Amino acid sequence: MFENIRFNEFEADNSQKLAKVKAFLDKIEVKISPDIELFVTAHEGREMVACGGLAGKTLKCVAITPRLRGQGFILKVMTHLLKAAYKRGRNELFLFSNPKNRDFFEGCGFRFIEESGGEVMVMENTNNLQLYKEHLQTLRKDGEKIGSIVMNANPFTLGHRYLVEQSAQSCDWLHLFVVREDASVFKFSDRLRLIKAGLKHIPNLTIHEGSDYIISKATFPTYFIKDEGKIDMLYSELDLRVFKNHIAPQLGITHRFVGHEPYCVVTNDYNNQMKRILTQKNETDPIEVIELTRINSDEMPISASRVRKLMDEGKMDEVKLLVPSTTFEFLQTLTKTQ
Repeated sequence: MFENIRFNEFEADNSQKLAKVKAFLDKIEVKISPDIELFVTAHEGREMVACGGLAGKTLKCVAITPRLRGQGFILKVMTHLLKAAYKRGRNELFLFSNPKNRDFFEGCGFRFIEESGGEVMVMENTNNLQLYKEHLQTLRKDGEKIGSIVMNANPFTLGHRYLVEQSAQSCDWLHLFVVREDASVFKFSDRLRLIKAGLKHIPNLTIHEGSDYIISKATFPTYFIKDEGKIDMLYSELDLRVFKNHIAPQLGITHRFVGHEPYCVVTNDYNNQMKRILTQKNETDPIEVIELTRINSDEMPISASRVRKLMDEGKMDEVKLLVPSTTFEFLQTLTKTQ
């Protein structure tokens, strides 16, 4: 049925071929995702009829020309895309799509994880979520009040330390999840090391070294979301539903702590979404959200963005007042090598 269709794969740094993919996606009103490393395309004669991309562990921009939809062609596209991923050692894969495509991708071996707003779902091609949940159960601690924090710490500041200290003091146990993706100014390995060094004095704390199921805004795909005003809402809802329905129950989490956000509208909106979604009474127990006031320095809240700005300005004396000594020592080594 599709004998005349030929497939090709190429690295995304091929600007000429990339332009053709962009033109194809533009026709079907799909935006190209800038982090894609590799594309697979399908041509019928000179006409491009399908494409799919690979970005890290995530499949993106899987698209088919309208006249070939509903004929099983998606299976051929996914077969070629998966082969390209496997050749590069990417065996554990995720994809984001509209929930209306769930049946298509389940037919390609993907498992549904969660959806948000009826517009975005996340799926995986392994049983890793179940394995991760079983791993979390081994880390469960007894107590009536089990807290949680999700942290990027880019870099780790006195504000972060204060949030964790105050949260731990009010809990029987506290679980801290570090966002894994290397999409921040500071690498995950450095952020994790600074967090551990700055919190080693807290006894009732488990630091979780990242998870594919703590969804990063940096890797959340937006190419198929037509209403750009909904992107932040859909991202935060998806991330929070995965946390509430799949992560928190394994650890018996009853509370989630977050710092008050007086300046960033996006973060403040995320906090409000957190209060709405986590406190819902549905198939999982509600999670109480506690918003703590940030500590100040010179009448301004201590934040990682403030530290980065001061570093860019070379004001390391001021940086020293905002971070633990372990963080400052690390930041000094960076400034000496620049």
